[in-house]
Amino acid sequence: MQTIGRKTQSISSSAALLAIASLAALTLGGCASTDAVKPAATAASNTPEQTKAVLWVGNSFFYYNNSMHGHVGQLIRGSAMPDKTGHRAVSATISGSGINWHDVEAHFKPGGVGSYSFNSKNEVVFNTFTKPFDVVMMMDCSQCPIHPTLRSVFYEHAKKNSDIARKHGARPAFFMSWAYADAPEMTEQLATEYTNAGRANNALVVPAGLAFARSIKERPDLNLYIADKRHPSLAGTYLAACTVLASLYKTNPEGNTYTAGLDAATAKFLQTVAWQTAQEYAKR
Repeated sequence: MQTIGRKTQSISSSAALLAIASLAALTLGGCASTDAVKPAATAASNTPEQTKAVLWVGNSFFYYNNSMHGHVGQLIRGSAMPDKTGHRAVSATISGSGINWHDVEAHFKPGGVGSYSFNSKNEVVFNTFTKPFDVVMMMDCSQCPIHPTLRSVFYEHAKKNSDIARKHGARPAFFMSWAYADAPEMTEQLATEYTNAGRANNALVVPAGLAFARSIKERPDLNLYIADKRHPSLAGTYLAACTVLASLYKTNPEGNTYTAGLDAATAKFLQTVAWQTAQEYAKR
């Protein structure tokens, strides 16, 4: 994957078990639902022109395979978007984290996250912008929104973090994660909770979990998981990134020149799945 102006920082912390927090910044120049799942998509205002800077707040589902935000950046560059310049993305992730582990307020402190990065010559570049982020993309841990004890924590912090984002002029968005490979019933459960959180906070929801379910239904031979049946394979990360492009940027990933090293047929299939998923979810 080619990136421009990328910064990576690792921090170690312990919370019951050792959690590794990683922070990566990327500065750029310039995918389906199951029949059983029928939640309604939220109608948060968003246009590609309004989305130049995104803060990703999550866990290892984001940072696997060289980080999902990096793949989204490459998809932007490979897309037919009229303006592909000036995009920034910062990924703040903690291994195994839930939505309540993150101090979103701290990421908006002046001179903090995103204030500098590295260019292609490994030189420090100080960034200037009117506000740090246009969108805060959030996800909870893979089970938390449907866990009997942690479900209420999900809703509490979905609201808290949405309010923080709006206070700083950013729009909240939720990344609907996918079911485990051996627990397909999680798809409908997660879709319901993320959709409800989106409605409650007038926030966009990216239906990545529904895209996984559709891909598995149409091409069960294409493995979207690694051996643990939870984390994404490269194909899984690429599908999720295409779904972000389709949902957040309202841009069709079909025909995108960036394939993440996947063969052309596989990339084309995943692009189509992402676009069809996003289109169908937006109508509900």
